[in-house]
Amino acid sequence: MIDLYTAPTPNGWKVSVTLEELDLAYAVKPVNIAAGEQKAPEYLKLNPNGRIPTIVDRGAGDFAVFESGAIMIYLAEKTGQLMPTDAKGRSRVIQWLMFQMGGVGPIMGQASVFYRYFPEKIQPAIDRYQNEGRRLFEVLDGHLAGNEWLAGNFSIADIANWCWVRTYKWSGIDIERLDHLTRWRKAIEARPACRRGLEVPAPSVKADDKDAAADFVKKAGDIVQR
Repeated sequence: MIDLYTAPTPNGWKVSVTLEELDLAYAVKPVNIAAGEQKAPEYLKLNPNGRIPTIVDRGAGDFAVFESGAIMIYLAEKTGQLMPTDAKGRSRVIQWLMFQMGGVGPIMGQASVFYRYFPEKIQPAIDRYQNEGRRLFEVLDGHLAGNEWLAGNFSIADIANWCWVRTYKWSGIDIERLDHLTRWRKAIEARPACRRGLEVPAPSVKADDKDAAADFVKKAGDIVQR
């Protein structure tokens, strides 16, 4: 059994979707980041960075793993699924996983901060992150023009990038004319396990649900300014 400490964010979904795709048994331990539970001393023992997600593998001597990408690699290697075992195949998956972790995630996160959460609308900052987000999307689109998935077969690389790309409306990033990216995104959305993973630990806030979005923005704004 695996304990999953998580919240409804793209990084949290990366792990819940992976667990669903791997059909692993897990117990959800919701972390209320608005209340600061990720900074509690007992949680920091598991994740010294005070962020979500974290897993504790009870079947491996209560082994804790933090950082979403590291968790995905651990789970893929534990099960022998969603990542090849040969050096080149493994490297291709990790390259695109790192592309998300070093580029797509941080850039979209900052786009959301300045576009949604920051009380003062600083247009040059909004433009900078939304434009860079679009550039990264174009990289994905160009690669997907000749590939069904990012790294051979469907893998944790696809899951990681999709969990962020699917929130493009929240970050205000334009996806017009990115037909290959749209094809790939819809193909992943059609996978039942991926849809189930998005409901963990609770349904996500949709950008067009104005009341729920406004409440989420207020809470998130408080968090990013701490």
